[in-house]
Amino acid sequence: MPGAKPKIVMKPRGRPRDPKVRAAILKAARELLDSGGLTAVTMEGIAARAGVGKPTIYREWPNAHSVALSAFLEFTPSDMELRASASPIADLKQQLRKLAALFASRTGRGVTALIAATQGETELMKAFRHHFILKSRAEGQKLLERAVAAGDVRAGLNMDVALDLIYAPIYFRLLIGHAPLDSAFTDDVIDTVMAGLKPHKR
Repeated sequence: MPGAKPKIVMKPRGRPRDPKVRAAILKAARELLDSGGLTAVTMEGIAARAGVGKPTIYREWPNAHSVALSAFLEFTPSDMELRASASPIADLKQQLRKLAALFASRTGRGVTALIAATQGETELMKAFRHHFILKSRAEGQKLLERAVAAGDVRAGLNMDVALDLIYAPIYFRLLIGHAPLDSAFTDDVIDTVMAGLKPHKR
């Protein structure tokens, strides 16, 4: 997905930190998440790997889970970015395949566990929603608008409902885990939804 990597803005807890120190902390958290999953991400582990003291981390993040999610959002793989093709539907399939592949990774499973364990309207949930879910939907909306312009999808549809039909199955399967979240599933989601969004025959 194009654009600069998103950053979670936390309320400052002390003097402004050197950006290089912040980057080292996030890099350490991401490496721990990649190698050991969510349970490996601790304040002690992050501090040791980043070469900083725990108070330095606590100036911006309240706990290790917050650091882990910040690292996930900031260092989402560059191959998540889409290169527009002549077919917006094919691009939409590609976007969902990349989402499935990301959450099938150890890092993705760790973030899934983090989100599943989060209750209520927390800063973690707000960050995940605004910087990841809504970002994916915004890209999906552009692709649907291209599909409407190309005549592949009927005009006048309720865009919010259409986007929910596309993305809700992904996150439902991600959180419930009752069946694999893979490219075969995401392709079926797109094919099924698009069948209902085709222009009406006259």
